[in-house]
Amino acid sequence: MSTLVTRDGAALYYKDWGRGQPVLFSHGWPLDADMWDSQMEFLASRGYRAIAFDRRGFGRSSQPWDGYDYDTLADDIAQLIDHLDLQQVTLVGFSMGGGDVARYVARLGGERVAGLVLLGSVTPMLGQADDHPEGVANAVFEDIKAGVRADRAQFISDFATQFYGLNEGQHVSDGVKAQTLNMALRGSIHATLACVTAFSQTDFRQDLAQIEVPTLVIHGDADQVVPFETTGKRAAEQIRNAQLKVYSGAPHGFAVTHAQQLNEDLLAFLSNEVRFTAGEAGESN
Repeated sequence: MSTLVTRDGAALYYKDWGRGQPVLFSHGWPLDADMWDSQMEFLASRGYRAIAFDRRGFGRSSQPWDGYDYDTLADDIAQLIDHLDLQQVTLVGFSMGGGDVARYVARLGGERVAGLVLLGSVTPMLGQADDHPEGVANAVFEDIKAGVRADRAQFISDFATQFYGLNEGQHVSDGVKAQTLNMALRGSIHATLACVTAFSQTDFRQDLAQIEVPTLVIHGDADQVVPFETTGKRAAEQIRNAQLKVYSGAPHGFAVTHAQQLNEDLLAFLSNEVRFTAGEAGESN
């Protein structure tokens, strides 16, 4: 099993498929790297190197007590990129994972990053603040934490309804629902709770203002978990030259419900990135 031990002693599991231009995936809450299997297999079969890791506290990574803030999570990504000596990597982050890749690109990315993809991301800010009253009410996140503490397995099982839009006409198999629950329960309950605070309260507005690499933002307009109007729409407005794709009727978990559409859009973006980094294209849109 491939692991990296970080400077503070956390062991991060990762999988590394294929050869070619690297693409690094950061998963959402409360999942792990296996959420990316469709995208990884699709890209690795088409000449890309697809890499995904389990965030500290989740999946097959270790479960330290500390480090569930976005500065540490971005530093974990930096250490993995250094460990694998990735050059011209495209970073793909879903939901909570959009925050750590955005922070990495803004503060630590340097010349290693070719592009950024934010999928249903919590950027620029998910929860409410005095200067961000349009965010999701903080009571929602307190209810999530209360549900996790009371009966984590049942809470996550019920959460799939909103996550996949099952109450709005979407459909996923019983197997997908079982896999989602299995991924969630591999994480530590402490990390699960701590990350709710991190993804709901962290302000990424300054991070987005510093991002200059070509960026693709994809969001479902029927997202019941991370509302499009206050996250994806605003992220695309705040990142220079970002391209926005809105999936009509798509829920938060569109990596499953709209997997083929997402795979094709990722491939198209990566193909454009090859031309851009090779100097065959000018400004990315």
